[in-house]
Amino acid sequence: MKRATEDDSAGDAKRAAAEDVSVDDFDYEDDQEREEEAIASPQPTRPTQRTVSLDVTPKEKKPVVPKPVSDRRRLGFAVVCSSNQNRSMEAHARLSKSGYQVRSFGTGQNVKLPGPSIDKPNVYEFGKTTYAEMYSDLLSKDPALYRSNGLLGMLERNIGIKERPEKFQTSSETFDVIVSCEGRVFDQIVLDFSSRPAKSNTAVHVLNVEIKDNPEEAIVGAGLILDLAEMLESCEDLENDIEDVLREFEGRRRVSVLHMLAFY
Repeated sequence: MKRATEDDSAGDAKRAAAEDVSVDDFDYEDDQEREEEAIASPQPTRPTQRTVSLDVTPKEKKPVVPKPVSDRRRLGFAVVCSSNQNRSMEAHARLSKSGYQVRSFGTGQNVKLPGPSIDKPNVYEFGKTTYAEMYSDLLSKDPALYRSNGLLGMLERNIGIKERPEKFQTSSETFDVIVSCEGRVFDQIVLDFSSRPAKSNTAVHVLNVEIKDNPEEAIVGAGLILDLAEMLESCEDLENDIEDVLREFEGRRRVSVLHMLAFY
């Protein structure tokens, strides 16, 4: 009888540990994988501040007043996180529902979802495994665990948005604005542009809005990105006005935004 009690306690502890795994620690990679990435692909220098004009003549700062939807220049947006599961998909959903032209991607080597323990993630291949297949896989493994930690609900949302996670580095689509949700993802995007052969020489603004990788912060972060998208689409001249827009956005939202101009 004592033996059975100890086994039950151990089982309860194991399940509690599994349920404590972050719902959206999707981009976690083991140390060896990170070291291999760093050796194979040196990280680019991240901009510490945006370019400052040498013209010191005081200029009247005009607030960005959103234009009616019918008067907007329609920009193409991409939102990027590591596994194209939580942060990028939450923002994708919010922007799409608000009428923006938006796509979403991940930059990780694989799509990773938390498993029964931190060292046993569920790993899927970009571009092949659909959200519906991931849902069925988790449902067959431990429906109680994956329902309680929110993964099944998240995948249900994703299934309603698009078919499968997509990898940014293999996409040939072009955008006006790319917004990453994490500094490491921003670095991977910039590195990808530096290694791509020049094609059209079309400019693209790569931005980073730092968002913690959990469901609650993803909702908050999606609101930030939606606000930023509205301000950018309201610009009279995006190329000339973007620095003013970003400064106003940072002041209004009390966040910092990385910005780099890249070219296709």
